Amino acid sequence: MVSAGWTLALDAAASTGTIAVLRDGDVVAARTVEMRSRDEERYFPAVLETLREAGASVAALDRVVCGAGPGSFTALRVTGAVAKGLCEGRGIPLFGVPSLALIVAAADATRAPGRWLATLDALRGERYAAVVTVAPGGAVASLESHGLVPIAEVAVRAAALGATPIGPDEAQAALPHARGVARCWGLIEAAGAADLAGWEPVYGRLAEAQVKWEAAHGRPLVAGRIEA
Repeated sequence: MVSAGWTLALDAAASTGTIAVLRDGDVVAARTVEMRSRDEERYFPAVLETLREAGASVAALDRVVCGAGPGSFTALRVTGAVAKGLCEGRGIPLFGVPSLALIVAAADATRAPGRWLATLDALRGERYAAVVTVAPGGAVASLESHGLVPIAEVAVRAAALGATPIGPDEAQAALPHARGVARCWGLIEAAGAADLAGWEPVYGRLAEAQVKWEAAHGRPLVAGRIEA
């Protein structure tokens, strides 16, 4: 059973870092933290503090579940790096979970069966969107990605899909949070453990810095090569 034992769950798709520690599938401790301040890095220390609050430790972990995006490029890279580093150091599996599923799974209003159009700001007048279905009992049963949707079309798309819009900027306001992992075990188990060497979050689109570089230079940025 993939949820047995100690699980550390991480997500930062909406730029704010979230952390949860679960034991046998249930949340024991959770918190939200700013990813960084001007003077210090706050996320990893908050991870260790949440583990202590739960009565666990890095050495006790059986797995890490990391929000796989889409969302904030920089914040997702930080949580992804923390997740991979812990898994590599401990020799434990890494599992990914769609961050849009965590919007629905973390919201108390979504525990009844139904369909939700989870959205997250993608900049440039668009939102990342996915239809998330909640099964009887409140578990997230499935997720169907709808990629990038213009903000003006979200309500129309939701109505056509028979889904209720939910997200940080919707009438039904909710943010992704790592504690939502407790309602996503079916999705997590179906996807299986990630290839630790090659896994990274799904960013949804190129980072703004890369877009600007490519626009200025008139060509794609080749990985591993940065030119002035």
